Amino acid sequence: MDKIRTAVVGAGKMGTIHAKVYHQLPQSELVGIVDKDTQRAVKLAKKYKCRAFSDPSDLSGKVDAVTIATPTVTHLELAKPFIEKNIAVLIEKPLAANVEECKRIVELAEQYNTIVGVGHSERCNPVVQAMNRLDIEPKFIESNRISPYPFRSMDIGVVLDVMIHDIDIILSLARSEIKKIDAVGVNVIDDNEDICNARILFESGCIANITASRLALKTERKIRVFSRQAYLSIDYLKKYGIIIKADPNINVVKLIQEKRNKGKFNLLKANWPDLLHIEELKIDDKEPLRLEQESFLGAVADSTRRPEVIAAEGLAAMECAEKILDSAREHKWD
Repeated sequence: MDKIRTAVVGAGKMGTIHAKVYHQLPQSELVGIVDKDTQRAVKLAKKYKCRAFSDPSDLSGKVDAVTIATPTVTHLELAKPFIEKNIAVLIEKPLAANVEECKRIVELAEQYNTIVGVGHSERCNPVVQAMNRLDIEPKFIESNRISPYPFRSMDIGVVLDVMIHDIDIILSLARSEIKKIDAVGVNVIDDNEDICNARILFESGCIANITASRLALKTERKIRVFSRQAYLSIDYLKKYGIIIKADPNINVVKLIQEKRNKGKFNLLKANWPDLLHIEELKIDDKEPLRLEQESFLGAVADSTRRPEVIAAEGLAAMECAEKILDSAREHKWD
């Protein structure tokens, strides 16, 4: 089939990365870069051999799919004209500045039958993809995403900046309605929270504990998942994960009880790993943003497919994030 004509709105850091990937993908023809900073748009367009524009409306009739990588407060305004023209849109996370704007984007996508994907690129992290293939039913999830201060995204707090990634992943794992949220947040640098911890109780009984900080002395992005089927430990940064199950040939609990009843089980001498099945997750070493864009363009080319994260899921993540922020405000420190 013909190549999909693509463009990127926003020539900042994320826009630059999206432009690079679109330029590399064989199914994409990068048509243009849009930025109100004309010099920045021209510089990026020159690098990737496409045209520079200062107004998104100039792309009308020239593209089939657009990525919006601009400040969150502009997402609805910029996405609306494309959606109304049935031009597929991939919007960087979070989907919009608040729940009401997210709902409006979802409504527009449904009204005009337009593909809208959301840039929750961590969902395309190979370790997350590997974890999802296991199809587990989590009972407890613990997630930590901490780093030194990044000196970017200073218009939003740590919840909408980085915790939103883990919110999206946890919602996709739990697959249940939220029953209750307790959270605490601390602002140090500015008016927005720089550290936040949230505890989410789902209707299914699953509990998730999430911590996000941009004031740490190290960078760590990990998640642990406890379920009846297995225990998972995932390191997003190292793209490494292990899965631990009871050895399928051994009923561990029954074996321990029988040996204890016979006085033959010495806890001090027992080698617990011998009773378990431990293996590394099989992980593809692919760039998350490339997987994200391949999924998005795949949906543009084939109506039976969908982007990795659709607008409705972006809305769900934002609704959860706002509940976390509301709870954090209720528990605000004096």
